[in-house]
Amino acid sequence: MTVRPLLPDAALVSPTSDKGKEAFAEIVDALGSTLRKGSQAEDAFAAGHGSLRDAVYARAKADVAVEVAAAELQHAAQALQSILTMQV
Repeated sequence: MTVRPLLPDAALVSPTSDKGKEAFAEIVDALGSTLRKGSQAEDAFAAGHGSLRDAVYARAKADVAVEVAAAELQHAAQALQSILTMQV
């Protein structure tokens, strides 16, 4: 007689990792750094230490980073909304 162990119908739970949280934190930090650099370049120009070109470039780079982050957030919100409206 062969006895096999009973396996539950539920999916096996694997240990969770914090890679997703770490990646998100890195993205937020990079966005914050880009915004700080834009503000610092503007402040340097206002104080007479920097050039207008550097200030405009840093601000444009920060604006693009914010637009990309907003677009990705909107995409994630739409995906979550699609999941939440699914019939189970």
